[in-house]
Amino acid sequence: MKKLESSLINMLLVLVSVAVISGALLAWVNHVTAEPVRVQEELTLANGIKKVMGTELLTVVSDDTLKATFDNKEFSFVVHKTNDANGQFIGAAIESTTLGFGGDMKILVGFDKKGELTGYTVLQHAETPGLGAKADTWFQEGGKGCIVGRQLDVNAPLTVNKDGGDVDAITASTITSRAFLKAINNAYAVYARQDAAPKKEVDAHTGATKKHE
Repeated sequence: MKKLESSLINMLLVLVSVAVISGALLAWVNHVTAEPVRVQEELTLANGIKKVMGTELLTVVSDDTLKATFDNKEFSFVVHKTNDANGQFIGAAIESTTLGFGGDMKILVGFDKKGELTGYTVLQHAETPGLGAKADTWFQEGGKGCIVGRQLDVNAPLTVNKDGGDVDAITASTITSRAFLKAINNAYAVYARQDAAPKKEVDAHTGATKKHE
């Protein structure tokens, strides 16, 4: 058999062939793994919602994607409204994303119908291992900067001590702490300003404000 001559054309043909085969294999792998990945992500989110709402006995009644602008920048939120076993509204778990020290940080945070922070979990982050990555536990119950159980107020957002607030920042990770609290504050602002929280209306007979639970 005649040996294939080495030339620029032959090298290009080999490279193109390798690229085509590699691309086909990658597409096949993505196709095979896409469904298991989707199922796992849905399971992780479902478990996360139960965790941040503090109960297994709930039903997610809607998943609304909303956009809101904070500090002249638009953010996207996913609001998962939840009911208890009796069909009563108990609050919402909200996916909130902001920019941390190393990249995007996505938080899932729960609020009850009174506006109390029931729990949170970090869904995604790119913070420094051992420092900013501590956000997953630092602000939990028992953590040095615990915020779980706090009653939030849009007029008094959570801030770290260095900025005049009362939340202890993660040691040597003030930027991450600020980003984390921003994600929480933004989520609550969205929760408080729209349908996620119980609606208020004026009673036609008494003129008093009443809530739909």
